Amino acid sequence: MRLLLIEDNRRLAALTAEGLGKAGFAVDLVHGAEDASAALAVAGFDAVLLDLGLPDANGLTLLSVLRARADATPVLILTARDGVDDRVRGLNLGADDYLVKPFALEELVARIRALLRRPGVALGMVLQQGNLAFDSAARLASVAAKPLDLSRRELDALELLLRRAGRVVSKAALENGLYGFGEEVGSNAVEVLIHRLRKRLLAAGATAGVQTLRGIGYILAEVPAEKGAEAGAESGQ
Repeated sequence: MRLLLIEDNRRLAALTAEGLGKAGFAVDLVHGAEDASAALAVAGFDAVLLDLGLPDANGLTLLSVLRARADATPVLILTARDGVDDRVRGLNLGADDYLVKPFALEELVARIRALLRRPGVALGMVLQQGNLAFDSAARLASVAAKPLDLSRRELDALELLLRRAGRVVSKAALENGLYGFGEEVGSNAVEVLIHRLRKRLLAAGATAGVQTLRGIGYILAEVPAEKGAEAGAESGQ
């Protein structure tokens, strides 16, 4: 899941981005409203973390612009302003949640995940397709209740595909959801990642698999038992 962190305190921003990265999020970091507007114009984000005291604009102004153009991306305000009036104004302008600094990273992660569980945003904490399950809070995948050993990037891809299970996800959408602006992405990075994930699911006996629709994208769906058995036999050759 991809986040946009808008925070002018560079040390706090770096520490927060690092912590969120370890929690399984792809994080793009900007330090001002102008750069935030540019980022929002060219990429889609699952949630925005917004500091109010930005050097070039009030964060609430940016929030107002976002909502005025009918952008419903969840926004969590991060600020040192703890007055009731400030909180009420932010919520009335369209913020989804409010967290006062200083905050514990664990609470921030929990609040983000809570936002992403809301109707119309994403699915619940435990995502499941067939005998394949993913606990988004614990960042654990399993097949038939047996732990599945996946890399962080494979977990990220699995979560993204599970949240869109049964629907086609384009290569561009995967790249957008998995990699931040500063990451170098090879031309076949997504293909290699999906290939590894598909092999691990097959080897574990998952009844859900990743199918490639050439020129269109990828879809995670349940695989008929006979096809799963054939694919498993082929992968073992």
